[in-house]
Amino acid sequence: MRVMTPHLDAMNHAPMAHALGKTSTDQSVVVLAEHRALRRQRVIFFSVAAALGGFLFGYDTAVINGAVAAVQHQYQAGPIALGAAIASALMGSAVGAWFAGQIADRIGRVRTMLIASGLFIVGSLGTGFAISLFDFSAWRIVGGLAVGIASVVAPAYIAEISPAELRGRLASLQQLAIVLGIFVSLLADFAIAGVAGSAQGVFLLGTPAWRVMFLAEVIPAALYGLLALRIAESPRYLVQRGRDAEARVVLGALQGGNVSAKIDEIRKTVTTEAHPRLKDLLNRRFGLLPVVWIGIGLSVFQQLVGINVIFYYSSVLWASVGFSQQSSLLITVITSVTNVATTFIAIALVDRIGRKPLMLAGSAGMAITLGVLAFLFGTAPLVSGQPHLGTFAGPIALVAANLYVVAFGFSWGPVVWVLLGEMFPNRIRAIAISVAASAQWLANFAVSTTFPPLQHVGLGFAYGLYTAAALLSIALVWFFVRETKGKELERM
Repeated sequence: MRVMTPHLDAMNHAPMAHALGKTSTDQSVVVLAEHRALRRQRVIFFSVAAALGGFLFGYDTAVINGAVAAVQHQYQAGPIALGAAIASALMGSAVGAWFAGQIADRIGRVRTMLIASGLFIVGSLGTGFAISLFDFSAWRIVGGLAVGIASVVAPAYIAEISPAELRGRLASLQQLAIVLGIFVSLLADFAIAGVAGSAQGVFLLGTPAWRVMFLAEVIPAALYGLLALRIAESPRYLVQRGRDAEARVVLGALQGGNVSAKIDEIRKTVTTEAHPRLKDLLNRRFGLLPVVWIGIGLSVFQQLVGINVIFYYSSVLWASVGFSQQSSLLITVITSVTNVATTFIAIALVDRIGRKPLMLAGSAGMAITLGVLAFLFGTAPLVSGQPHLGTFAGPIALVAANLYVVAFGFSWGPVVWVLLGEMFPNRIRAIAISVAASAQWLANFAVSTTFPPLQHVGLGFAYGLYTAAALLSIALVWFFVRETKGKELERM
C-alpha cells in the first residue's frame, strides 16, 4: 500500500496557500497557528488509529475471563487442557511479536497493521464458532499472533510519526488503549452474560453467550483495518526504503519545520542496503546490543512485578481470602477502572517530568504496596488451607492492591511502551521492539502460569517475589535507563 501522498500534500499546502493571500502579520500568525493545529490533529488521529491495535490487544487477552467456565463445560475440558487452551493465546502473542518487526521492516508499518486486523477478525470468528477444544486453542493462537504484532507495530509507528514534544503522550495512548480494551471486554462479558442469564445461556439467534463474547471483537477489529487504510506510512520507514519524496510529504503534514533537514538526519541513521535482521542486534561482548538488553529488561520487569496476577486472578484471589463472589467481581471492576484512570496521569506527566522519574516513583510505590500485601497474606491465619483476611486486614489489603495498580498505571504500564518505541536506533527499531515484546509475552506467560502453584505455597511468598522484582526494577531504571524526554529520535 502506498502512502496517501496526494491527500496529505493537499492538506499540507492548503494553509500555506491561504497564507499567501494574507498580508497582515497578525493574519499570518493566525494561519501558522491553524497550520500547527492541523498537524497536531493529524498526528493524534494517526496515533489513535495505530493504538486501536492496543485496544484489541487488551480485549483479546481479557475476554476469556467471562467465558472460562462456559468453555470448560462446552468441551468437558479438564484443568490441564483448559489451562493450555487459555495460555495458547500468550504463546501466539510471543510468536507474533517475534516476527512483527521483520514484517514491518519489509512491508511497512501500515500493511503490518492490516495483517494484524485480519488476524484479529479471523481469530475472533474462529474462536466464536469453534467446534472442539483443539480448534478453539488453534484460533486463540491466531488471535494471539495478532496481539503480538499489534504490541510491536503500534509503539514503533507512533514514535516514528510523533514530534518530540508530544511523543511521550502519544505513545502512552498504547497503554491507555490496552487498559480500555481490558475494561470493555470485562464490561461486555458482564453485559452479554447478564442478558443471556449466564455465559452458557442463549444470547441471540440461539447463539451461546460465551461465543458472542468472542464474536463481538470482529467490530473493533474491522474498524482497526479501516482506520489503518486512512493513515500514512512512517516517514522513517519510507526513508529506509528510499522513498524520500513520500517521506517529505508525510513529515510536512505531521511535523512541519525544516523537512529536508529532518530527511537528512533520518537518512544518516538508517540503511537502505538491506532489511534489518536479527543478527543486526548481536554484539560480540554482550551477546546483544546493550540497548536491546535494556529493552528486554524493561519488558520482563513490567511482568515480573505481577500486574497480570491482579487482572487474571483477582476474582479468585479475593474470594480465596474471605470476600464474597459478588464482592470479588466488584473489586475486579474497580481495579480495572483504577487502571484506566491512572493511565491519564502518565499521559499528563510523561512529557513534563520525563520517563525516568515516573518509572522510579512507580517502582517505589509498587515495592511498598506489594510489600504490604506480602506481609498481610503471609501473616493471615489459615482457613481451609487459605489465608483469611479479617475485618481489619481485608480493607488494608484492598487499598494496597489498588494503590499498587495506581503505581503501575502511571509508570511501568505506559512508560515502558513509550521507551520501547523511542529508545532504539531508527535502523533496528522495529526488530528490536519485536525481541523485547517477545520477552514480555514469555514473562507474562511465566508469571501467569506460576501463580496458581505459588498460591498453594503461600500468597505471602508469591507477593514477596513480586516485591523483590519491584525493588530490582529500581536498580534497572536508576543505572541503565537514560532520559529521552524532548529528544528527536535521531538525536537519542
